[in-house]
Formats: sequence, C-alpha cells, structure tokens
Amino acid sequence: MSILPSNRRPLLLAAVAAATLALAGCESATTYHPATGHGFNREGFSEQRIEANRFMVSFAGNSVTSRDTVERYLLYRAAELTVQNGYDWFELVDRNTDRKTRTYVIDPFRPGPWGYWGVSWRYHRPGFGWGFYDPFWGDPWGPVDVNTIDKYDAHAEIVMGHGERPSGDVHAFDARDVIQNLGPTIVMPGARR
Repeated sequence: MSILPSNRRPLLLAAVAAATLALAGCESATTYHPATGHGFNREGFSEQRIEANRFMVSFAGNSVTSRDTVERYLLYRAAELTVQNGYDWFELVDRNTDRKTRTYVIDPFRPGPWGYWGVSWRYHRPGFGWGFYDPFWGDPWGPVDVNTIDKYDAHAEIVMGHGERPSGDVHAFDARDVIQNLGPTIVMPGARR
C-alpha cells in the first residue's frame, strides 16, 4: 500500500530531510536574557530576593546550551545583580547545576502531518537475501525513533557585601572583575555568533 508513486518517494524524502536540517540549524544556544517559558521549556536568568543582601539566582539553557555556558551566565548574572543593588562583591553560599532529561518517542504507526507516509527501501541481509524496509510492515531496526534531550539549569544562593571581598574566601567574587572578565563571552539577544 503506497500513498505516493514510488518514483516520487525519493524527491519527497529529500525535501523532508532538507526541511528538517534547515529547522535543526535554526536552534542556537540560549542567549543572556530574562527567563521565558516554564518547566522544561524555561530559558534565561531569574532571581528571587531572600534578604536585603541575599538572592537565589538561576540560569536555564536550552537543549544546545552547554553546561559551561549555563554556569558562566549564572556567575555573570550574580555579578550584574550585585552591582545593580549597590554592592561590590558576592559570595556563593550554595551552588548547583541540574541536568534535565526528556525522552521523545516518535512512533511511525501514528499518523503524522503527511498521513501514514513513511520511507521505504530494500536492503540485503547476509544469509537471508534482500529484505524490504517499510514502517508499516515490519522494521528490522525497531518501529520507533527515540530522541533524548538534555538541558542544564544552574542555580545559586548568593550573599552580597560592600568594600573589599573577603580575602582567602574562594567562594567570594569581586562583581566588577567578573563582569569585566566574563562580559566578552556573554551572548546578548540579537548578537551575531
């Protein structure tokens, strides 16, 4: 049973592959911006004041944002927030980075935007001869496509202070130094990469 004539299948398959690659190329790492979305789809930075000089700060990336980038953007936001509130340094009281994973299963037996259309081709099985791949009549590689997406979300509790940062405290950072040193690596919305 075929929806398309067999001579048109390769053309349609090529068009679908090209469109998929074009859309995949559009996604880029999360830029430095206030948080948008919620749950698994949340991206960007957010903060919550706990006390006058204490905040919870977080940064969530998308599926192509590396853990390193998420942690760097968190430090940058902590420094920026410190300066915005009139303080000179901040200390990381608690810091953690979570990896969130979501798995999607694409079932070829469920109709998609083109109905029940699917790819098909012949293949050779040593000792068994030629076989035919069709998602509706049996698939030697399994009937489903499983994709796993990882995202990183960094969060920290910070305490801010005035004057010189405490010497010898490896968890304390000079906010202006952090902004100056990390600033060139921060990608703002609309900036070219």
